Amino acid sequence: MKRKTTRRTFLEKGAKAGLVLPFLSSAMLGCNEKSEAPEKEVKDHKLNILILGGTSFLGPHQIAYALGKGHAVSTFTRGKTMPTVHQELFKNVEQLIGDRENNLKALENRKWDVVIDNSGRNTEWTKSTANLLKDNVGIYMYTSSTGVYYPYLGNNFNEEKEVLLAEPENPSEEEKLEFWYGVMKAQSEMAARTAFGDDRTIVVRPTYMVGPADKTNRFIYWPVRLSRGGETLVPGKENDRVQYVDVRDVAEWMIRLIENKNSGTYNAVGPENAQNMYAFVEEAQKAFDVESNFVKINDYEFLKENEVHYIVPWIMPEGKNIGSAMIDNRKAISNGLTFRPLLGTMQDTHRWWYSDALTQEKRDVFELKENSILMREKEIIALWKKRNS
Repeated sequence: MKRKTTRRTFLEKGAKAGLVLPFLSSAMLGCNEKSEAPEKEVKDHKLNILILGGTSFLGPHQIAYALGKGHAVSTFTRGKTMPTVHQELFKNVEQLIGDRENNLKALENRKWDVVIDNSGRNTEWTKSTANLLKDNVGIYMYTSSTGVYYPYLGNNFNEEKEVLLAEPENPSEEEKLEFWYGVMKAQSEMAARTAFGDDRTIVVRPTYMVGPADKTNRFIYWPVRLSRGGETLVPGKENDRVQYVDVRDVAEWMIRLIENKNSGTYNAVGPENAQNMYAFVEEAQKAFDVESNFVKINDYEFLKENEVHYIVPWIMPEGKNIGSAMIDNRKAISNGLTFRPLLGTMQDTHRWWYSDALTQEKRDVFELKENSILMREKEIIALWKKRNS
């Protein structure tokens, strides 16, 4: 029986298990956001790009950058998801409708320079599209995840590290979805390479992507909470590493990889230099003109008792997640990955969250969620102070 678990479902279940995985990603686009494309446009070779997906989180930012560089873009979706950024640009996009499960007809007998597979959450989907397109498309770019490195046992995960291609027997309930997701992504990478060959395949493994249009609500906690100021819960110990990357940095870099005719596998991971949780929150706070008093809770057992296992980008570094923020990004940086300042990411994400791109009902689902950390923060801080009085 095929599993129907999506990344969004995983994240929802992960909240209960205390485990999450990466991925699924300037002025706002009213969100009229404009992509900061390099000054020099591509004039000699404009690409014809097919994006599998393209309307959710990563895709609209890829489309904005690609169109700004003069490339042509087609998307292939079920036609059910509306973008929450760059909506006005989709009139310039060829929108093909189908279903990766059982209807690829719109992709038959068509040619593109490159396909970007953003919606590959089933290995068979990747096999089917890659085999269908291999004779009519030059490059297959697969959007994978640093989740392929799970379990994160160690302190350095570069692109040469072996990844699991089969789920282990008898994983715990908390581990099942993490193993499934990582193995699915690793198998999909292999399926793309098998069809297109190593020299025509690009695999990008993002960590936790953040920024405007993120529908997972996993990072929005910080723009919402830090914009309010006051006593603010900060989980983790001083040396707890964090990793994250602005979705726009990933999107734009992926287009540049294609333009430069790269191949190979890359970890799309930020920030550029190692950062701990305390440094992250102190830098992120600068985005808002309010005063905050950070209450740093460095006792893992206390955090567990109060069901604070993670607030992305912080993931409690224990067990199989001990090295989850130790992904090596040097290869990506040497091949052109650049990073926006965190201050801009925070401000842009906050502006998008409170724009007309979202309904108040959607905001309330997160901000007023019963028993969420946001709603329980004052209570948790009071308990912490009592314990330490």
